[in-house]
Amino acid sequence: MEKIKQLIQASIDTKQQMLQSDTLVSTIGTVAEKITEAFRNNKRIYFCGNGGSAADAQHLAAEFSGRFYIDRKALPAEALHCNTSYLTAVGNDYSYDVIYARLIDGLGHEGDVLIGLSTSGNSANIVKAFETAREKGLITVGLTGLTGGALKALSSYLINVPSTDTPRIQESHILAGHIICQLVEEQYFGI
Repeated sequence: MEKIKQLIQASIDTKQQMLQSDTLVSTIGTVAEKITEAFRNNKRIYFCGNGGSAADAQHLAAEFSGRFYIDRKALPAEALHCNTSYLTAVGNDYSYDVIYARLIDGLGHEGDVLIGLSTSGNSANIVKAFETAREKGLITVGLTGLTGGALKALSSYLINVPSTDTPRIQESHILAGHIICQLVEEQYFGI
């Protein structure tokens, strides 16, 4: 029982630190505005991550392309890892490090948004995707842990959760992502 309470408290403590960071709160708001603007300009949102962060990326993409709070039209958002034939072919023929960069090179356009989830901020395939995205004029949003890692320098906007504990960071990425989804839905559809 005590261990469970400690883990719940650790999650609360991380979120409390987020709440107290005016910079982090402001960045989350700005990202929602930039995504809303991208949708208004007929741009797309792409998500990428690895492991649990890939699941979170897919979850958040589905909130946009499916629905969040309201019954509304689909928004153009997708998680880049969902085509397993592509992933295994490129991973085998080239390198796992370029799986997302090649997709961004082929699909991404100036003004699109690439959101990368990496608790360390150092996942090589996400770093390379951000490098390609910046070359092509995409807006890059890094969701990371405390330091931001290599994504810090490559992110137009950095949401760096004030923690070094992977599960707490991932829980907070979903919180930030849900807030962004709600704000975008409200702003874009005028509710």
